Order: sequence, then C-alpha cells, then structure tokens
Amino acid sequence: MDIFIIFGLLIGLSAVIVGNIIEGGTTAHLIQIAAAAIVFGGTLGAIIVSFPPKDILNALKGLKIAFYSKKTSERLLIEEILGLLVIARRKGVLALENELEHVSDSFLKKGLKMIIDGYSQEVIRDVLYQEIKNYEDTVKRASKVFDSAGGYAPTIGIIGAILGLIHVLQNVAEPSKIGTGIATAFVATVYGVGSANLVFIPIGKRIIYKATNEIKKMELIIRGLIGIEQGINPHYLRAILESFKEGKNL
Repeated sequence: MDIFIIFGLLIGLSAVIVGNIIEGGTTAHLIQIAAAAIVFGGTLGAIIVSFPPKDILNALKGLKIAFYSKKTSERLLIEEILGLLVIARRKGVLALENELEHVSDSFLKKGLKMIIDGYSQEVIRDVLYQEIKNYEDTVKRASKVFDSAGGYAPTIGIIGAILGLIHVLQNVAEPSKIGTGIATAFVATVYGVGSANLVFIPIGKRIIYKATNEIKKMELIIRGLIGIEQGINPHYLRAILESFKEGKNL
C-alpha cells in the first residue's frame, strides 16, 4: 500500500471538513444522499457513455497502480540482472533456463526466455519495446477515465445545484426554508468540485506517475537483457544500468 496517496487524500478531505466546521458548519450539512446520487451517478453514467467497457475495467485496475507500489527496487533488479549475466558468461545462455523460476520480474523472465530461444537482440528489443508501448497506451487510457470523471463531476454538481434551487423556488412561499434549501442545493457543487480536484484528477495523475516509473524499470530490463545477450563485461553493464536509477534529491 502506498501510504502517501492515502495520506494526501486524508489531508485534502480533512481540510474541507475542518474548514467547514471552522466556518460554523457541521458534517451533517455535507451529507446529502440526493446530491451524492446526482453527482456520482451522473458522473458514472457520463463515463460509461464516453469509454468502452475495456477502458473502464482498465481504469479500475489502474487503482492498484495508484494505491500500491511494487516491492522490487532498482538496486535489487540491477543485481539480479548482473547475476544472470555472470551465469550466462560462465555457463552459456542455455544455463539461464534453470534460473527462470527464480526470476522475480515477469518482464525480465519473458526477455530471458527469448534469449534462451536464440532470438537476436534486435528482435528482443522490438518485441519488448512494443510491449512497453502497449502498456503505456493502456495506462494512458485508464488515466484518461479518471481525468474525464474530474471534468464531468463539477458540471454535474452544478446541475445538482440547479435542481436543488428549482426545488427551493417551488417552496418560495415558506421563507424560513429558503436558506436551508439553498445550502442543501449547493452541496452537490461541493461534491462535484471536491471529488474532481481531491480524488479523480489526482488519482489519474498518480497512475501516470507510477506507470512512468514502471516503464523506466522496463527500459532498464531491456538494456540488461541486451547486455546478457551480448555477454558484455559485468562492470560495464553495471555502469549502464546505474544510469537508469533515479537521480539524487534536490
């Protein structure tokens, strides 16, 4: 679990709630079932109309990318690749077949199988880079679903507010209810704008950020595989792979 995204969501939502309380409101004022149904139901409907089921399903899977971090570090991955290179140089690439079940990364395992099967480095590079492109396209489409939800939600929130105001005007003969009715109507706007800027859009951006790091790791693996296929010096390959690691903090 990525605690930072949870921490960020909690801070954002808490800031809204605490700010409301400081202004003299209560959390009960922000709980409106009708407003929630309009905003979230309307946003879901707009998403279903806008995207095919495959993209929506991938967006749900993208939540795993946003909320969870893969355990394999770049340092451990580099050491694993270098270990495989040493075995290939000493015993030949066919000896790598005995190591496949111990390989931690599925992308690395796929590349090693291609090396064992005798594919050229050009074919290995083309196939694996195409897989990266497919992954990148899928992630971008998943992120677009959340970005679009962030665009629809505020507008539908305004629709909810207008519907609430219509209801208020229908009861204009009772002035004591107007203030409360208007406040209730605008809760839909809060839901729309709040969910867009605190949840949907940030999650979409988080998915892209995490996927960018994953793609960088996949590129590191490809360069390592090419080094294994070429049988280059481990110290030379280490220097190349180290260049893929994230730079120092500012």
